[in-house]
Order: sequence, then C-alpha cells, then structure tokens
Amino acid sequence: MIEEARGKLAAALAGRQDRAFAVVGRTSAGAVTGVEDTVRRLRAYEATGVDALFVVGVKTRRELDAISAAVTLPLILGSAGAEVTDPDYLAARRVRLCLQGHLPFMAAVNAAYETLKALKEGMPTQRVPGVAPAALVKTLSRAADYERWTRDWLEG
Repeated sequence: MIEEARGKLAAALAGRQDRAFAVVGRTSAGAVTGVEDTVRRLRAYEATGVDALFVVGVKTRRELDAISAAVTLPLILGSAGAEVTDPDYLAARRVRLCLQGHLPFMAAVNAAYETLKALKEGMPTQRVPGVAPAALVKTLSRAADYERWTRDWLEG
C-alpha cells in the first residue's frame, strides 16, 4: 500500500505544471495502525518530493512529537485532538494548518434545522432568529460580480 501511494504521489508530481500547485501526502494510518506506521508512510511520502504532509487523527502530543521529529516537511493536521491544538505548540512542530473538523458545516446543519423547525411551528418568517442580513448574503454570494457577468453576457 505504501508503494502504491508513493506511485500516485510521484505521478502527481510528474504531472504538475504549476509549481504553485501543492502536492500533499496524506495518511489516516494513525487512527488505524498507530504512530510507527504513520511515520513509515510519511517518510516514504516525503522521499517522493511532496510539498507537505497531511496527517489525520493525531490525538496526543506524544504522537505529534514523534511525527514532527521523523520528517522535515510542513504538516497539516485533520481531526486533531484537543491536546494538540495550542497554536504555539503546533507552530514549533511545523504544523501549518490544523483543521478543526467540520464545525462550520455542523453549525449550518443546526441553523437549517432550527429555522425549518421554527417555520413548521408557525413562526413568522420575519421573526426567525439568526438569519443573515441581506448585505452579508450579497457579499458572500458575490452578487455584484454575478450582476456584472449577467450584464456582460447579455450585452456581449
């Protein structure tokens, strides 16, 4: 399996046409086979010439210390444990991104649920709490760009 992953990473590197496009070696081994296997995989990925290493499931400082000591590339963490999320600690171990899970998505699901529940229970739309102001929606949806693109297309 490690050789297959190395082959895929080497192919991605060989096919890269823009050096600004980052190729990242990723593993979830830590949650399944432990830190030793994770280190073995990350060293193999690093040897292919990838730009960074993405490790899913690091829960303890002991795990992150072992991983950081074994490789030299920048690290990305996914589903990191609370024990390792101190920004200064992460920076000292070359962690450049520490994903905080799917919290924005879960908050959006809850907001949609609460809104639909309120409407089902008969709350008037103008009284539903937590609704984004129209100006924010326009900004985030790039409404001005969309209007310009539509005008350009229709006039073009």
